[in-house]
Amino acid sequence: MSAHKPLSAPALFGYRRYWAECFGPAPFLPMSRAEMDELGWDSCDIIIVTGDAYVDHPSFGMAVIGRTLEAQGFRVGIIAQPDWQSKDAFMALGKPNLFFGIAAGNMDSMINRYTADRRLRHDDAYTPGNVGGKRPDRAVIVYSQRCREAWSDVPIILGSIEASLRRIAHYDYWSDKVRRSILIDSKADLLLYGNAERAVVEVAHRLAAGEPVDQIRDLRGSAFVVKEVPAGWVEVDSTEFDQPGPVEPHGNPYEMREEPAVCSSKSEAAAAAADDVSVVRILDPLQARKARLDPARTVVRLPSYERVKNDPVYYAHASRVLHLETNPGNARALVQQHGDRHVWLNPPPVPLSTDELDAVFELPYQRVPHPAYGDARIPAYEMIRFSVNIMRGCFGGCSFCSITEHEGRIIQSRSQDSIVREVEAIRDRTPGFTGIISDLGGPTANMWQLTCSSKAVEEKCRRLSCVYPTICKSLNTDQTPLIDLYRSVRAVSGVKKVLIASGLRYDLAVETPEYVKELVTHHVGGYLKIAPEHTEAGPLSKMMKPGIGTYDRFKAMFEKFSKQAGKEQFLIPYFIAAHPGTTDEDMMNLALWLKRNGLRADQVQNFYPSPMANATAMYHSGKDPLHKVDRDSPAVVVAKGLRQRRLHKAFLRYHDPANWPLLREALQRMGRADLIGYGKKHLIPPRQPANWQPAPGTRPVLTQHTGLPPRDKGDGRGAPLRTGKTAAPKARKAGAAAGRPDRWRRAGRSETSR
Repeated sequence: MSAHKPLSAPALFGYRRYWAECFGPAPFLPMSRAEMDELGWDSCDIIIVTGDAYVDHPSFGMAVIGRTLEAQGFRVGIIAQPDWQSKDAFMALGKPNLFFGIAAGNMDSMINRYTADRRLRHDDAYTPGNVGGKRPDRAVIVYSQRCREAWSDVPIILGSIEASLRRIAHYDYWSDKVRRSILIDSKADLLLYGNAERAVVEVAHRLAAGEPVDQIRDLRGSAFVVKEVPAGWVEVDSTEFDQPGPVEPHGNPYEMREEPAVCSSKSEAAAAAADDVSVVRILDPLQARKARLDPARTVVRLPSYERVKNDPVYYAHASRVLHLETNPGNARALVQQHGDRHVWLNPPPVPLSTDELDAVFELPYQRVPHPAYGDARIPAYEMIRFSVNIMRGCFGGCSFCSITEHEGRIIQSRSQDSIVREVEAIRDRTPGFTGIISDLGGPTANMWQLTCSSKAVEEKCRRLSCVYPTICKSLNTDQTPLIDLYRSVRAVSGVKKVLIASGLRYDLAVETPEYVKELVTHHVGGYLKIAPEHTEAGPLSKMMKPGIGTYDRFKAMFEKFSKQAGKEQFLIPYFIAAHPGTTDEDMMNLALWLKRNGLRADQVQNFYPSPMANATAMYHSGKDPLHKVDRDSPAVVVAKGLRQRRLHKAFLRYHDPANWPLLREALQRMGRADLIGYGKKHLIPPRQPANWQPAPGTRPVLTQHTGLPPRDKGDGRGAPLRTGKTAAPKARKAGAAAGRPDRWRRAGRSETSR
């Protein structure tokens, strides 16, 4: 058996520093020529253009990339939220010596500006004063055009989640059509997808050494446009190994039939067998011989833009192949034709090591917004200024979520010492710190240091999720190191409380009951937010989420340990309306579950088809890319019409009288008029309340019923609309002491939080 050779890459901070390191780190990366003059700079080597306000904090992408490049010796300027109506704002810092880095910001600009119903938002959490309209639609394209107008000979490098999720032809929800790769529309020279520190550092050094940008073609995590496939590459049509032909019947969504990988050699097959782990196979037996091709010189041909634009089946197929080629250990290059040009995607970047991630997060951030904003409040900063990001990536693979597509499935964890040092920095340097750390987390709260038990297997695996439909037997699920981390942070002098606010994978949490006990005893601030997303098997199978039984297991643990700690605490579950695969009956059953459990989901998350997500492929094509697709494969139920989407949302807000007329009509149509009435088993009453009018300007919340005075009368007879347990007097007193309203409640998750 041959020895396993792990992925490797040059050390992120192992390059010889650029000559401009003599200037040293800037207090803030300059946003004006006056600041450049104070620093003694005659020019910037790199200018980052971003749709967010500049906050010098490691939770903001432009700060991370800027400080990482600065640590390499480059002079980096920031143009934040420029006036995009002309090129003038893009010339404010002069001509960059190396390149423009273009980013829409921490969010996709379209998701940032529009609701799930395509309505314009009037706020922006990443803008001073929470003012909307400070960035254009499709910001990456617009910023690129203005930079090209300003300095036509300066290379343009795209980054951020907006560029990352639009790197190939993609369905665009806002125009309801398939758009070309953002590389084509922006006319950029290079696109860096995912967390791009490794790639952007190499690009900067190669450009500084005089290498033309159009010759940088071997960089992992990059995409670019070519006229033809270069010589020396073997091209494989994606339809040969994942043919959109006959498919096997869909089985139980909570079981997975795993098959051994087709390895590139007998020795590799033996290595996989020795680890006693099987991984998902994508090559059919007729193509097994092609697995012997050198993956480093093999490119997979996706269906062209023209084909996926006009054929939803091929769109679903392309989405499936793209997601199967995202593991840095076995991913091959991809190419997709757009007219007479081809968009080329190199394999994903090698994840950062713990030492590299520590170094990135411990760069000299000021941890506050740029002084140019004065006292203006930036809500996104206010939310994270006392929180600590402890990891990157997510192996959950939820089909509606963009985290996996952007950050990858391999967890990158910081060291405990680095995390403690950041907590100490918050204590010593962040204005307004009162001793409460608002979050220790990241994409998820409890995936820190969870990895595959075998690197050899990890680099061959093509599973879309390590935890669905069951937890992979190769996954380390021991969360006791996280318990030690929590205790270390709680022990930091000056820290009074540490809360956990990131999304918790409760299906992982139940694997380590000691972790749940530690969490519930010390880190819950009255309520804990988790995301079962639905109760019914149909939509859950399309979301790639565990069944509601796992939620029940976690809830039992939560209540048990809360009681042992002498605390009155509540779970706040999240749900998605109108997700592909969800029928009207599914939403009705979810509403009944909510009522039985005494929950009111007053603000819900309507499914938002973000670019490149598997669920978006379902929404657009009506096919399921989690399985092989063909024209005869079962159609996915999709709620597309505005009326049906409103109905699904109305079921989640069954208690709101404004929704009763729509729900009555739907229940009668569905043959479930038995749910209309005044009894405990009824969902809604048969009549509107007398003199009822919707309350204007009310803020929706998710409320745990506690038997306290209701906000409204409600069923047409003056009886309160409530179910559930009555809270103990001490819970009410605790809520009042904490400044909470007269019920346990939280502002519900926004429609764009994922």
